Amino acid sequence: MWDLLNAWFIAPFDYGFMRRAAVGGLALSLAAPPLGVFLVLRGMSLIGDAMAHAILPGVALGFLLAGFSLPIMSIGGVLFGLLMALMAGAVSKMGGQREDAAMASFFITSLAAGVMLISIGGSSVDLTHVLFGSILAVNSTALLLIAGISTLIVLTMALIFRALVVECLDPLFLRGQSQRNGWVHSVFLALLVLNLTAGFQTLGTLMAVGLMMLPATAARFWSRRLEGLMGIAVVLAMLASVGGLLLSYHLDIPSGPSIILLAGGAYFFSALFGRYHSLTARLRRKPLPLHAHPDPSVPVDDTPRDHLPLDRS
Repeated sequence: MWDLLNAWFIAPFDYGFMRRAAVGGLALSLAAPPLGVFLVLRGMSLIGDAMAHAILPGVALGFLLAGFSLPIMSIGGVLFGLLMALMAGAVSKMGGQREDAAMASFFITSLAAGVMLISIGGSSVDLTHVLFGSILAVNSTALLLIAGISTLIVLTMALIFRALVVECLDPLFLRGQSQRNGWVHSVFLALLVLNLTAGFQTLGTLMAVGLMMLPATAARFWSRRLEGLMGIAVVLAMLASVGGLLLSYHLDIPSGPSIILLAGGAYFFSALFGRYHSLTARLRRKPLPLHAHPDPSVPVDDTPRDHLPLDRS
């Protein structure tokens, strides 16, 4: 039994590339799911996918200038992602268009521009590597960059956590108390861009958002408290990261899609068997007892209370 467990769960990490991939995946799993939880609470679930497209032109420019230099490509992705976010916000304020519509317009154009730049300056292999990533090819430099960005995201979220929660629940209250509403939203978008930039090195620009959103949406079926949502989402992301690497090693399948498919499997399992709002939770609801149903033969007084005459006796 021990030999089987060792062969399946321990022996694969004797290789350096598997250890680096596991550490990179776990680092992303600490930073990405809390951002996803806030995106879900804000009703911005699809914004993460749009912003993942926005960093592609910057990554492509970094690739054209320095080849597969991850620091240069990351800097280009961060700068271009922030630029697109600022432009979308400016168009929304000046033109009256919803911010999500402006973001979608900018970011879809960014995706096309990035694909075009990589196709001109590289090959189809380069394009595939940028779009879908290669977590098993993470080197020490990329690992330090991922760990540094993830640490920065976690620390920054801890510092502005209260303001983020208030903005999600009651943005008008935050705006009335101070002028911090604008910069809190800007800092949040900056953290989102940083996380996607770190994720593209492992999962690619198209799938980096998966480790952010799938555990966050799955956690909604298991908890109603914010700390519970974040804790469950982080655990699910870690399990998906390590489990996907093990599946890719033993079954000889791509590692990035394996991680995202496991996260997707956790979502579907949660939707079926979760504690809240799942299919089984709805089936477990007992019908009201017979005496709780109103008797149709008894007339119901549906007169609004504010229209009833006052008793002045």
